[in-house]
Amino acid sequence: MMSEAALEEVSVLSSIYCGEGELKVRQQDAQDGLMVQINSSVGGERRLDVSLLFHLHPPYPLCPPAISVSSSSLSRTQCQDIRQKLLGQAAALPPEPMVHRLVERLQECVEVMEMCEELQRWSLQLQLTGRLLLGRCILVILLGARPSIKEFCRLLKTVKVDVDSSGRKCKERMMKVLIESPSSPSAGHGLQGFVVKSYESLPELSAAFQELNMTEIYQQILPSLSG
Repeated sequence: MMSEAALEEVSVLSSIYCGEGELKVRQQDAQDGLMVQINSSVGGERRLDVSLLFHLHPPYPLCPPAISVSSSSLSRTQCQDIRQKLLGQAAALPPEPMVHRLVERLQECVEVMEMCEELQRWSLQLQLTGRLLLGRCILVILLGARPSIKEFCRLLKTVKVDVDSSGRKCKERMMKVLIESPSSPSAGHGLQGFVVKSYESLPELSAAFQELNMTEIYQQILPSLSG
């Protein structure tokens, strides 16, 4: 039997996503629950059409919804990545109506994805390798010629890759260099390409630096991360 909370939530969602084709109820069944599709245009200057399908099983919201993500603007891998992030967010939320919060989270996921693509493009142009570590703090590790690293930092401060509280694209003015260190072939850093990696805790962040044989550098920047 469908929960009253789910039915009430769909009613509220219908008033929020009231544009033509924004919200569709795909299924309403006492045994299998509700399936609600929300079509949204998200991202920065390049607006992307993304469709989210939420399956609200009868125990919902005591259990999180199943989620599907599709988009003609994104690859299957990108859709799967967004889906995993939304499922993780849903599992972390308290057992209460959450669909609207997850749709809002979609905007953040796409913004981060676009920022990652921009940083990867710069690293390729400047012949840099590195890591983009996403978590409580966003960290960029770069390896390459010093002038190229300086140019990367200049781009980060002057090109609109961040988003302000109003959702408008803005420049990353809070960026600061935590440490500069010479590198040598004998250091054995495992940096290849420009890889994006997420972390949830300081131990996971420490493990990422350890994987790159940069434990000493991590220890040096740790006070800045803990402050």
